[in-house]
Amino acid sequence: MNNPEAVIAFVGTRHGKETELVPRAGYPLYYIKIQGVRRSLSPSNLLTAWYILTSPHEAKKLICSFSPDIVIGTGGYACWPTLKAAAELGIPTMVHESNAMPGLAVRVLRKKVDRILINFVQTRDLLKLTGAEKAKKVVRVGNPTRQGFGAGIPPEEAKRRLNIENYNCFVMSFGGSLGAEVINECALSLMEEIARRHPDLYYMHAAGERYYDKMKEELKKKGLDRAPNILLCDYIHDMPRRMAAADIVISRAGAMTISELASAGCAAILIPSPNVVDNHQFKNAKVLADAGAAVLLEESEIRDSGRLTDTVLRLAGDTPARKRLGQNIREFADKDANRLIYEEIQKLLAEKAKK
Repeated sequence: MNNPEAVIAFVGTRHGKETELVPRAGYPLYYIKIQGVRRSLSPSNLLTAWYILTSPHEAKKLICSFSPDIVIGTGGYACWPTLKAAAELGIPTMVHESNAMPGLAVRVLRKKVDRILINFVQTRDLLKLTGAEKAKKVVRVGNPTRQGFGAGIPPEEAKRRLNIENYNCFVMSFGGSLGAEVINECALSLMEEIARRHPDLYYMHAAGERYYDKMKEELKKKGLDRAPNILLCDYIHDMPRRMAAADIVISRAGAMTISELASAGCAAILIPSPNVVDNHQFKNAKVLADAGAAVLLEESEIRDSGRLTDTVLRLAGDTPARKRLGQNIREFADKDANRLIYEEIQKLLAEKAKK
């Protein structure tokens, strides 16, 4: 740990995932009232407009009570009033944008914050800053990943630890903690094909807690629940170990997932969620696909088409292609991201102390 004496607090909303994760990690969590803007006409936007007016004042009161040396945001809508308030109070501010396309909060804050940390090189030009502003404010640091990814465990050893070393190819898929309906439907078709015609392949799929029970019943109806090379679960709790062993990973294209895939050097098939702001997952996946670092399939391409099954089986039989994808995606891994972020924090604090 770079600074064991540091005191860290989080700011979020009462309806976000942070209400569960932050207290579990042992950090204090403060709440403000803010929500995202809906793209369609909705009465909810009237409440959002009120929060836009009142939340910066609310954030200022929180900041004054905590007296931070620096305020850092990660691009969600809860960071906008907090960083805006901190900047107006003269406190050093920093925001990290993990996606290729900067989100609305980052775009609005780009002139106010002192530093903008980015994951993708392409993000720099999409911020629409002047050349001088880019040079002063924007720093590429990558995306920090959880401990264990890219730990250097050989795939053969990782497979041995999972007792699947006798299979020629290990395929793993997931669609997020809650699950993704279209990916689950395609996964079921893939399970049928692998169970009945490809005993040399091992397939693990995480259906998500929302769909797990229903999918488990479908497996039973089709007689796939007894297939030795098929494993269905609700959530993958040992993801670093599974990614180390996987020959092919099928997933969404969120920034954190991509960073984990890059650290592990996985041959990836990315299916971006179409239900995210600014279609940012597609833009993340497109950057990798254009670099030959992943296969990009859209939901509209795979629904009821067998396209996902065909793509998986083609890759499963093409070891050189998988190796190329794994090597190319490693170019997007930033093992020093944590250190670089800490260094930028120290630089900014030193700059502000001189003024």
